[in-house]
Amino acid sequence: MRRELSVTVAWAALLLVLAFAAPSFFSLSNLRDVTVANAPVLLVAAGMTLVIIAGEIDISVGSQFALLSVAAGVAAKSGVPMALMVPVTAVAGLALGALNGGLVANLRIPSIVATLAAMIALRDALRWATGGAWIEGLPSRFQWFGLPQGGGEILLVAVCALIYGALAWALRNLSAGRFLYAVGSDREAARLAGIPVTRVLFAAFALMGALTAVAAAMNAIRFREIQSNTGIGLELKAIAAVVVGGASITGGRGTFTGTLLGLGLLATIGPALTYLGISPYWEKAIQGAIILCSIAFDALPARLTSRTKEAKLARA
Repeated sequence: MRRELSVTVAWAALLLVLAFAAPSFFSLSNLRDVTVANAPVLLVAAGMTLVIIAGEIDISVGSQFALLSVAAGVAAKSGVPMALMVPVTAVAGLALGALNGGLVANLRIPSIVATLAAMIALRDALRWATGGAWIEGLPSRFQWFGLPQGGGEILLVAVCALIYGALAWALRNLSAGRFLYAVGSDREAARLAGIPVTRVLFAAFALMGALTAVAAAMNAIRFREIQSNTGIGLELKAIAAVVVGGASITGGRGTFTGTLLGLGLLATIGPALTYLGISPYWEKAIQGAIILCSIAFDALPARLTSRTKEAKLARA
């Protein structure tokens, strides 16, 4: 709760600066563009929240996002009905997530290593398969699901918000959510309590893949062509949103409310730099600094507690 409050204050302060220095930031068209562009990112951040709560990390989501965006376009060009395009893409994402889950949960490969390998392999495989070319010649019904742009934007945001809300409810109210927190807090204690640790970890990564797939498909419908190199830096933004929102990078703590606030702050920073006349290349540096500060913010109390205990033992 304290971290969520601090993020809210920081976000409000940034908005206040923009209100005085660049009031055009609050134009309806800009707010709409920021919301529509970040709605799919919210789903990726949701999956990352689950993985981080479980005490793991997935840095392959950017590469998955690119591959699944292309898969959505290829499915549409192959004649898959638009009503089935998103579910078909979600199944492909589920398979990619399950692959990561198998490596981490079953083979016990550290998640940073497994997903780093997946990130490189998927990105290079996609580059080889497409030759770096964009997916063109998409059916007319692909963009915005064949709706007018305004209606398509409303549908995109509504779908992402509905999925996010359902996940937030499930994390708070279902036993699966409690299992996730337990596994992230103390894996051995969770195992002794009868929680199927391997299945929980596998499910977290599989769901991460499925959510990334839905996000990729919902993002792809915004365009007439699909870039084969999309999703670069997405993993950094998703991790930053989760961590700055109060999740512990070591697991066991995090909320969907915090992730939403964290993403809101990060989504504002990029456009704010442009409106304030600052180079947008600073955005990634700021995201990295936010991650570092958030991790330090978590580590400092634990370090102080450890030193206090050591001092007491020395005096005893």
